[in-house]
Amino acid sequence: MKTILKISMITLLLASIPVKAQQKKDKSPNVFLISLDGVRWQDVFTGIDTVLLNSPYTHEKKLLKQKFVGRSTEENRTLLMPFFWNTIAKEGQLHGNRTKGSKVNLTNTMAFSYPGYNEILTGKADDENINSNSKIYNKNKTLLELANDSKQYKGKVAAFASWDVFPYIINDKRSGVPVNAGYMDATGDLNEQERFLNEIQRQAPVLWESVRLDVFTHHFAKEYIKKNHPEVVYISYGETDDFAHGGLFDFYIKSLNNTDKLIQDLWQYVQNDPFYKDNTYFIITTDHGRGVGVEESSKWTDHGTEVKGGDQTWMALLGPEVKATGEVGEEQLYTNQIAPTIMGILNLKTDSKTMPGKALDLKFP
Repeated sequence: MKTILKISMITLLLASIPVKAQQKKDKSPNVFLISLDGVRWQDVFTGIDTVLLNSPYTHEKKLLKQKFVGRSTEENRTLLMPFFWNTIAKEGQLHGNRTKGSKVNLTNTMAFSYPGYNEILTGKADDENINSNSKIYNKNKTLLELANDSKQYKGKVAAFASWDVFPYIINDKRSGVPVNAGYMDATGDLNEQERFLNEIQRQAPVLWESVRLDVFTHHFAKEYIKKNHPEVVYISYGETDDFAHGGLFDFYIKSLNNTDKLIQDLWQYVQNDPFYKDNTYFIITTDHGRGVGVEESSKWTDHGTEVKGGDQTWMALLGPEVKATGEVGEEQLYTNQIAPTIMGILNLKTDSKTMPGKALDLKFP
């Protein structure tokens, strides 16, 4: 009887020990910074653009109408980006709806990708040195590098991107931050899924030599996250901008809808992993805006200094200390506020000279 009792107690004890789940040893927060290249605030906050839907830019008008056109603006945007409007709008914050007076702008004057990503990641515009998309190593330190230089987050930072310029933007050689971008393979001790992704990423259609399909970026990131549990993660999805430049509104819209699903997939994973659950922030934004229609001065396919709306951006925030306000009205925010906000969440010091933007007060927007 005693032997049976001992065995039962041992069985119960073993059952109480998680086999695969990894608990975080401290309570330092995790941050996932996510960007969607060249996605307009109009598409996020008002849903599918019916002018562009009925323009020569769209070939599958009937299909898009069936999937993304409802009876109101609110229904349209929820059909297009259900995770944003069913989860973030209820549990977090959305900034940048200009119809409600919420404005988010770039501080760099370039309004294209490298300057935009530099501003997001460093908290400071650098028009003098960053005025092209050329593969030039960034002299500025990103928040990823600053985190990786810290005692708390050393070796716990990683970045994944669809665009192959990101190793230069993040300056992977100097920063030591592992960056998987473009058509780079996963390296190191690979699991079966990573080996499979390496094998197939160029077997799928290669639409652009410098930008891979976002599904590969997403799953390379997710496998790394599952294996290594990094605490500061940057993921840059890139398809939307390239589809827009190509004048392919159908693909732009479907890609935006899919990216919303990918972010939802990542959030669901995070909320079911004991390492990340209830201690992880998602901060989501874009690198620049773009034109609003078909006129040359504000053409939807373009962005940059001469394009009206190119400097208009947006941001979404979700996490344990983020006050659930949904859409915020009457404010002026800037993209350079993202980096100091993340540094504040991570409890890492910075200064106004390094990051001149004011960190957001997540509890009281």
